[in-house]
Amino acid sequence: MNDDPQYQYVQGQARPSFPALLADYEARSRAAAAAGDCTLDLRYGPHARQTFDFFPARGKARGTLVYFHAGYWQSRDKSGFRFIAPAYAQAGLHVALVNYPLCPEVSVAALVEAARACVPAIRGQAGGDGTLVLAGHSAGAHIAVELALAQQDSATPIAGVAALSGIYDLGPLVATTLNDKLQLDGASAKACSPLHRVRAGAAPALVVVGGAETPDFMAQSRNFHEAWSAAGNRSALHIEPGADHFSLLQSFASPVSRLFGEVLGLFGSDAA
Repeated sequence: MNDDPQYQYVQGQARPSFPALLADYEARSRAAAAAGDCTLDLRYGPHARQTFDFFPARGKARGTLVYFHAGYWQSRDKSGFRFIAPAYAQAGLHVALVNYPLCPEVSVAALVEAARACVPAIRGQAGGDGTLVLAGHSAGAHIAVELALAQQDSATPIAGVAALSGIYDLGPLVATTLNDKLQLDGASAKACSPLHRVRAGAAPALVVVGGAETPDFMAQSRNFHEAWSAAGNRSALHIEPGADHFSLLQSFASPVSRLFGEVLGLFGSDAA
């Protein structure tokens, strides 16, 4: 087994299918936006990338799902993942897809701090509904977890976290080409790693990873799930059979998948 971080987090995660799959996601996302039942690029802060898209629930809203996209904190855009929204809107959830500033223009810590401002803005757009579940994929999972920890002691804590194929210990990334833009050292990587700051009283977590991802990616999810549980928090680990880093989103967005039902379960029994 190749245990080099560059392989585990970069080359080993890549698949020949990614370009076609991401192109399909882009096409489905354009169709979701063109359907018209959404408001795009709402602002939540002064930075050009502090924006979110909002897809309202069909019928009576059960809550709001907030989604942070992948891209290793340095690339991609919410516009390529709008395809996720329609199924959850049909299931009675508002869906907000969030952009955030990228590295190296900002540090990872500053990126997370900027993203925090989306929470009150999205609550306002949702009409004050207090049931908010944060979801994210890859770097987005890290952001979702960080924001959930930041809201832990607030008057309106996060109701749940769906963390898909995330990185919760950033230490291994220091030795990869990803760090050209992340610009982390050992101390800052540890400071930006929520794995080291888990404590009791956090929101229930659904920790998800694809069964075809690299061993290090699977270990990130297992270790985070175990830490969340060891602190006394509710956590479920979902390993999606045969899924790679991006095909995992097909199950996440499919209303007939077990994963989709588990995400709805974070909103309580009425949403399951």
